[in-house]
Amino acid sequence: MTTQHLYWLMKSEPDDVSIDDLQRTGHIGWYGVRNYQARNFMRDGMQVGDGVLFYHSSCAQPGVAGFAEVSKLAYPDPTQFDAESKYFDPKSAVEKPRWQQVDVRFIAKTRILPLEEMRRYPELAGMQVLKKGNRLSITPVTASEWSFIQSLLG
Repeated sequence: MTTQHLYWLMKSEPDDVSIDDLQRTGHIGWYGVRNYQARNFMRDGMQVGDGVLFYHSSCAQPGVAGFAEVSKLAYPDPTQFDAESKYFDPKSAVEKPRWQQVDVRFIAKTRILPLEEMRRYPELAGMQVLKKGNRLSITPVTASEWSFIQSLLG
């Protein structure tokens, strides 16, 4: 029996962690997620080997900046316990952590596929990142959306 891998779009502010940072280090822990639905995607949905669209957000040119893959299953995000971190959560206890992270591994850096270009393709019309009001930092991507974006970015 083979495991079917899923696909995800994961947003990062490039001033915090960029595709260049991921390329340089090879892998990173996806820390700082403080939304329950996004946390649940990591905790309950992600599997090692799942594809990741690495998306730059909150910057001059938001868009897909490269490809990565999940390399480690969800585990407690250590920043929630660090009082010096902007991601500190005083209500989270080590015995019962609220927040999770996965590790992702670098696959490829691409040209930026900007949000406005993504909106032009009917093949991507259903993507959650394109829906009005979407603020989630992690969203599922369908196999057809993944394949289409791969064909656009090489």
